Amino acid sequence: MRYFTRLALILCAAAMALTACDPAEFDADPDVRRDARANRTCMAAVTAQTGSPSQLNTTLPIVEVNLYIIDVPANQQRWMCRTDDEGNATQLYKMGEG
Repeated sequence: MRYFTRLALILCAAAMALTACDPAEFDADPDVRRDARANRTCMAAVTAQTGSPSQLNTTLPIVEVNLYIIDVPANQQRWMCRTDDEGNATQLYKMGEG
C-alpha cells in the first residue's frame, strides 16, 4: 500500500509541474519560444519594478517586433517592454508619463 501512495504522489507532482509550464516554451517554432520567453521576462521585470503582479495586454495591437505592453491591474498602469532577439527584457517604459 505504501508503494502505491508513493507512486501516486510522484505522479501527481509530475502532473502539477507539467500543467504549470507554458506549452509555447516547448513549441518546435523558435519564434514561438522566443515570444513566450519575452512575455515571461517582461512580466517579471515589470513585477520587479512595481512590486505588483502584472499581465500581458492582449487588447492593444502592436506591430513592432520585440515590443510588448504589460498591464499592472493593481496600480492601473501600463508599461512598454522592449526585448532583445533572445527574448530578454532590455528596456521598460511606463506609459502615460512624459
